[in-house]
Amino acid sequence: MRAFLPSDSCKETQLNAINPQSWLQVERGKISKLSSSCTTTSSSIESFIKVPEPPIVPFFKPVDYVEVLAQIHEELESCSLQERSNLYLLQFQIFRGLGETKLMRRSLRSAWQKAGTVHERLVFGAWLKYEKQGEELIVDLLATCNKCAQEFGPMDVASQFPVEVDGASQETVVTDGEKSLKNVNFWIGDEKIVCRRQKIASLSAPFHAMLNGYFNESLCEDIDLSENNISPLGLRTISVFSVTGCLSDVPPDLLLEILVFANKFCCERLKDACDRKLASSVCTKDDAVELMEYAIEENSPVLAASCLQVFLHELPDCLNDERVVEIFSHADRQQRLIMAGQASFSLYCLLSEVAMNLDPRSDKTVCFLEQLIESAETDRQRLLAFHQLGCVRLLRKEYDEAESLFERAVGLGHVYSIAGLARLGYIKGHKLWSYEKLSSVISSVNPLGWMYQERSLYCEGDKRWEDLEKATELDPTLTYPYMYRAASLMMKQNVQAALGEINRVLGFKLALECLELRFCLYLANEDYKAALCDVQVILTLSPDYRMFEGRVAASQLRTLVREHVDNWTTADCWMQLYDRWSSVDDIGSLSVIYQMLESGEVKGVLYFRQSLLLLRLNCPDAAMRSLELACQHASSEHERLVYEGWILYDTGHCEEGLRKAEESIRTKRSFEAFFLKAYALADSSMDFACSSTVISLLENALKCPSDNLRKGQALNNLGSVYVDCGKLYLAADCYINALKIRHTRAHQGLARVHFLRNDKAAAYEEMTKLIEKAKNNASAYEKRSEYCDRDLTKADLEMVTQLDPLRVYPYRYRAAVLMDSSKEKEAIAELSRAIAFKADLHLLHLRAAFHEHVGDVLAALRDCRAALSIDPNHQEMLELHSRVNSHEP
Repeated sequence: MRAFLPSDSCKETQLNAINPQSWLQVERGKISKLSSSCTTTSSSIESFIKVPEPPIVPFFKPVDYVEVLAQIHEELESCSLQERSNLYLLQFQIFRGLGETKLMRRSLRSAWQKAGTVHERLVFGAWLKYEKQGEELIVDLLATCNKCAQEFGPMDVASQFPVEVDGASQETVVTDGEKSLKNVNFWIGDEKIVCRRQKIASLSAPFHAMLNGYFNESLCEDIDLSENNISPLGLRTISVFSVTGCLSDVPPDLLLEILVFANKFCCERLKDACDRKLASSVCTKDDAVELMEYAIEENSPVLAASCLQVFLHELPDCLNDERVVEIFSHADRQQRLIMAGQASFSLYCLLSEVAMNLDPRSDKTVCFLEQLIESAETDRQRLLAFHQLGCVRLLRKEYDEAESLFERAVGLGHVYSIAGLARLGYIKGHKLWSYEKLSSVISSVNPLGWMYQERSLYCEGDKRWEDLEKATELDPTLTYPYMYRAASLMMKQNVQAALGEINRVLGFKLALECLELRFCLYLANEDYKAALCDVQVILTLSPDYRMFEGRVAASQLRTLVREHVDNWTTADCWMQLYDRWSSVDDIGSLSVIYQMLESGEVKGVLYFRQSLLLLRLNCPDAAMRSLELACQHASSEHERLVYEGWILYDTGHCEEGLRKAEESIRTKRSFEAFFLKAYALADSSMDFACSSTVISLLENALKCPSDNLRKGQALNNLGSVYVDCGKLYLAADCYINALKIRHTRAHQGLARVHFLRNDKAAAYEEMTKLIEKAKNNASAYEKRSEYCDRDLTKADLEMVTQLDPLRVYPYRYRAAVLMDSSKEKEAIAELSRAIAFKADLHLLHLRAAFHEHVGDVLAALRDCRAALSIDPNHQEMLELHSRVNSHEP
């Protein structure tokens, strides 16, 4: 959840913090004195440093996610069309628990594409739109290229419902030998409406019985309908419909009157026509609020779906309207069926998600989650709903209710909900019980990192430290263990060790809470320059970020700290940026750019550079925000077109990105336009003809004005193309020229040239130079491992795993070496330790192959299915799956 807050249940047993306002109020120039006194004792250091306990997150976190993904994939192979979307939704929930944003969105898109009903298409289309909040510019840019994003647009709801054809012809019955009357006169008050008897009779069985059956009315020419809540105009409209089958130019109020009448007299064709006509009149939220009540009361599914579409299209804003919340919160089973058909669970999953992001403690969040429980049809759906509501009840300090919900989730097999029970036990003073509860879990399943992290909260001293070390070993992506260790070391006034610990995680995961802690460490150590760097990076990632548990705006802290750092001139800033970019210090570069933006530099260019750094740091959302800001601040039309091209390219619209680059070049030849076109073209195709074009484009780029930071990148890219074409001399020349202007990454390209010339030692030496110069060098160690013997390779790859445990190649290499040495169990174990915290296709592919090799067909099939959940179209994986599947007993 974007806004799901940590609970505050551990009774202040962590490092306590005073209100930061105490030092925010200090006069300018006095922070130094305050901080000096704060570094003298461990208790005063506490005033700056607090590590909040890890939250119990409202996610589906199975003990063996691979097994569950495999089960879902197997079910998708044989399920009905109606079941598919719910299975993709479950897949989405698993990927969300793993933090895999791209895979989450792909599962949502699959749910939308495979939707079997109009309600599912509405819900998942709205969910995709909600997930892409802030990406409206992409839709607009695609429109300029004559391409539309389907899930964003409104749907013609009525056309999605099959037309109900009343095939039952009503037989005319002649009573007592009397000839049936041709017309019938209906009276409403003093007004007579002449209708064709058999046409009215054909509208429904009740009318047929009245006009042709054994009722007195069948012999009457005049019938009084005054007591049936229909106006003369309404009845005349019905008469016309009975003849023509159409409702033309009928105002909504009259349609509602006719709808009620049609429902009363079971006129299904008339009701369906009213339903569809009213559905087309729903334009605004107010329309939808008013008409949804009629839709539910009169069981009008088309109108209800049309109203639902309007509500969902306006998420999240519509949930600020109490009328809308009321409709969703108090719907019973039948009303949910009318509103959402078979998509009730999906609908309330979406509404709960939005409500939790707005305010996880709110009453409407509780109401939606209670509806989610009511809508659940399978045990997996129920355990998710119970766990999510348990998390919300815990936040609201409704402990008894939370305990009951977590117990029900655990009873259905959701082991992670035990963490919620343990937290509640601790709140109630049963610390030992909580510890033993987690110990029992650890001993009964293959333990995961979160289990040791949670147990660490219920012990002290060496035991806590050991549990947190184990948590990091099993899942290095958990941030709490690093933060706790760093804070503990700082309490012992071991500043360098504390910084080293927090830098471990920041080396591969740019987490805001870790940056905040490091800011506090620097502040306590009076290193204001480093503190300023971190707070500026925080503001780059999240401009509205608040620190000290949300009590202080990061921008306020930056203002105070900056008073203690020398101001840089524009020239100083460019020099600093050049130095940090050259030393592959991406975090430092971000900080410098933030400062330059504040000083009024050419903002379009700077926001663009910012986006490049954020992409390198795996912050795609922040990178996209920076690119959009670059568009807004572009100094010219041709510059704006380039940034628009990058937005399209980065969101998977390569062809449209190329068009923008070409349009920019036609407007004005520039470095960035040529570079974008070359980059996109190289990515889309690399046959010989394409390579020649890319070379020409990069050469044109280098002839245009630009700074050395970008020219170094162009030379590096040009060198790569020359290598792919076998022109090693030209490639080496490009890399050397790039190094002359301090493009440090060119060492890697030059190393490749040395290797292709059979000079492995020179390649190794070249990569060593990169390692020595680059601040972020995990990838350099990984590349250097290709240019040395097995022992040195092993050492380099161990270093890679220490620096960035999310890089999967080292695990695969070590596993392959073990497999070559006939150590099958150890090889599989090496892959399994990475798979436990990272859903990666290549890891699963290799483990599946290993399982096949040792004859474990079921394990191989499980890994194949899980891998195909990550990439359903991976050709090698499909072939392995087919082969293994043919051997299944």
